[in-house]
Amino acid sequence: MTGDLELSMLEMFTGTQSYYKFHFGTLITDGVKYACDNGYYWFISDSVIAIKMKKLDKKHDFLVIELRLKNGEADMIISDGNGNKLHSQHYAFTDAKRELKLYFMNDVVMLPTEY
Repeated sequence: MTGDLELSMLEMFTGTQSYYKFHFGTLITDGVKYACDNGYYWFISDSVIAIKMKKLDKKHDFLVIELRLKNGEADMIISDGNGNKLHSQHYAFTDAKRELKLYFMNDVVMLPTEY
């Protein structure tokens, strides 16, 4: 895998200048595109698919998506932002080097710093 798996430039994304078409009519911001381009596409696409297939976006105006890492494994957790877990998925292996938190609102996936 090539790319910046540590997402060393992630903190530079505040606000966004562009939106990019993604799955199921969603959009992603500059910072999320950077994460996608650097090895985290699998996580972001899985989270959007889970949100759309479970219709979580129809039931909640705001969602928090987290990637948690431990010992070469990962967990995706989608919550309502108030600590209520709505969906989780376990990955038995990942080469991800950084945990991520994303927001999903109005069919846009963004970094917290882009909110």
